[in-house]
Amino acid sequence: MAVRGSWVERGALTSRQRSEMLMLMQSYFGGVTEDRFYADLSDKDGVVVLQDDEGRIRGFSTLLVYESRVAPLRVAYSGDTIVDTSVRNSPVLSRIWIATARQLGAEMWLLITSGFRTYRFLPVFWKTFWPRYDMERQPALLDLLARERFGDYYADGVVRFPEPQHLHPTVRQKPPGRQKDPHIAYFEKRNPGWTRGDELVCICGLGDDNLTGAGRRMVRA
Repeated sequence: MAVRGSWVERGALTSRQRSEMLMLMQSYFGGVTEDRFYADLSDKDGVVVLQDDEGRIRGFSTLLVYESRVAPLRVAYSGDTIVDTSVRNSPVLSRIWIATARQLGAEMWLLITSGFRTYRFLPVFWKTFWPRYDMERQPALLDLLARERFGDYYADGVVRFPEPQHLHPTVRQKPPGRQKDPHIAYFEKRNPGWTRGDELVCICGLGDDNLTGAGRRMVRA
């Protein structure tokens, strides 16, 4: 399926787009209520969206870029993110997300994830990020940014919300060939409560020097 990607500021989202985003989240996650979804959206600058030829949203990632109070950094914080299985192999969302975050001046990516697919995005495009299986020692910056953003919900590298969103069992299966993937194994080790919605906190520098070959190709595209 052909899709196109774009950045849409929050105030420019139509009622139809908001509804489609909510329904897409609910089709893959349990615990997603209308009130919580729209409350989370209201805290973001906008959304990177994937749309098919008919304009239907097939994937999205909400995004907030802000100046940290605990470090001299401009941080990109990813909120709700999902891509429909019909377009999961498309690179468009990744390409638009990277371009948008960089255009908005973000220097550091703060990501929380309750699924290994999102975590697996990191080593594809970035050389260095935390936490990861072959770099056990992580910088103090991760704790600082996490506590600044999540307060008491954060502890030991993980955010535990009182009313978490959790992936449906049907989309928790590892893809073929990934049964022994060290990144996925590490994600499950560091975040043993991921199936109930616990979120692993990750950080990643967004500078050119941290891009992998795939990341550089994505930026050029």
